[in-house]
Amino acid sequence: MDSTTSTPSHATFSGTAGICLMRNAWKEDQHPSFINFISTFLSANSFRLNFVPIAPDFIFNCGGLSVAFIFVTNWDCYNVASIFNRVQKLKMQFARFYVVVSLPAKEQINSFIQSYFTFGMVIGKPTFVPVQDLEMGFEKMVKIAHSSGVYKQERIGEKLKDERKQLVQRMDFYLKVVTSIPGIDNHDANALSQAIGSVQAIAKASKEQILENTDLSTDKAGLVSRFLRDPKFYSRPKIN
Repeated sequence: MDSTTSTPSHATFSGTAGICLMRNAWKEDQHPSFINFISTFLSANSFRLNFVPIAPDFIFNCGGLSVAFIFVTNWDCYNVASIFNRVQKLKMQFARFYVVVSLPAKEQINSFIQSYFTFGMVIGKPTFVPVQDLEMGFEKMVKIAHSSGVYKQERIGEKLKDERKQLVQRMDFYLKVVTSIPGIDNHDANALSQAIGSVQAIAKASKEQILENTDLSTDKAGLVSRFLRDPKFYSRPKIN
């Protein structure tokens, strides 16, 4: 459980964007002033708000990542079973799922803690986020969704960075092999890479194919063809 209960800051996230889907039935149960707060807060943070018939109360999509929420705005100490039954059902449907619960009174806090363990909840499955007021609860939802999207984008960025690094390493190896042919420089190697392809493809290409598809001279084309294909001329490099 996330038990943070600090005063909401109403801060905005510069440069962010996403979509917030709100359940129609949830909206009808809320005071219009709170819906107005939500609309204003989302607009200030570049989120588009849509009202739809969905199972959870909210689904946020940030950076291609969907996060679902139940938002309990009125904790009824005498009717908690329906809340936990709904949680049990929805946690099986969403990989990223949180339950935000507004608990402004001590009696409600005590009821929540007792009910949490009575209904066999496991910490973090899903994560419950108790808050003191409604505005704080919604703000925390947006922050959770936003940080999840940012994390995914960072992971994608790291993956692309690794792929670029591997590509550079493969290109460096390619240049090292091809420029080991006497008379072939980086320009020639790049021309062969763009027109013919890998070292294996170059080794299979005929002199005529090299001449037709690159700006290499006749002598260089013949040298490349013989160098990579004729074991007597050159012991072919082993490519992993």
